Amino acid sequence: MRRTILIACALSVTLGLCAQDSWDTVPKPGDPDPFRPGEKAGPLPRTRDGKPDLSGIWEARTLANWDIVKHRGDYGYPGGPGIVEGDKIPYQDGALKKRSEPAKNPPASPCELPGVPRLTYMPYAFEIVQTPRAIHAVYEYAHAWRIFHLDRTAHIAEPPTFDGDSVAHWEGDTLVVDVTGFNAETRLDLAGDFHSAQLHVIERYTPIDANTIWYEATLEDSKIYTRPWKLRLPLHRQAKGFELGEYDCTALESNP
Repeated sequence: MRRTILIACALSVTLGLCAQDSWDTVPKPGDPDPFRPGEKAGPLPRTRDGKPDLSGIWEARTLANWDIVKHRGDYGYPGGPGIVEGDKIPYQDGALKKRSEPAKNPPASPCELPGVPRLTYMPYAFEIVQTPRAIHAVYEYAHAWRIFHLDRTAHIAEPPTFDGDSVAHWEGDTLVVDVTGFNAETRLDLAGDFHSAQLHVIERYTPIDANTIWYEATLEDSKIYTRPWKLRLPLHRQAKGFELGEYDCTALESNP
């Protein structure tokens, strides 16, 4: 079913059938949830210690997986408004040239983990399970699993990974996740936007109401970009009764 929806979106770019959010669409408390039509969001749930309770299944409503900046659609390639603040990635000259040369910047292999922050805006839901010491994010895509460590402040020195190492803390009602330790194998989208192993990401999850989280990610990579830059978008609570599905990928499939 999920694959059918994605194909339908790709084929309907000129018809505007697949609604999407962009970086400048800041939701307000009580705005309707696209996955829960007709339902008005209640007050922000909280844990026993007074922190926002982010537990639940969430999903981005965006086509940024194809290209994170504003872009025109083509057959099989849906156009979208983008999620990059200012609508431009500040590439260094050499990195911008590499991005335009597919032979030097090959796409990530099918079935590989998409990395951070792309996991958040893939067209697949993910579930947050919150505990006092750690917050777990379980993703439908490739059955990826991240742990936001609230019980430590320093990163662990270990070999680079697709999703890096995540250390988290609360700033008021905002969950701040500091992520380092990446490899250079992932891409930010299917358009070829990329980073190096020096990537440093700071994610901010700010709940707006019971059904909406405002997500921001600041990316810094002195090897690829001229300055830190930000992408942002809303995350919506999925419909009641929704469950993460089984994800089956083979090497013959293309990226979603």
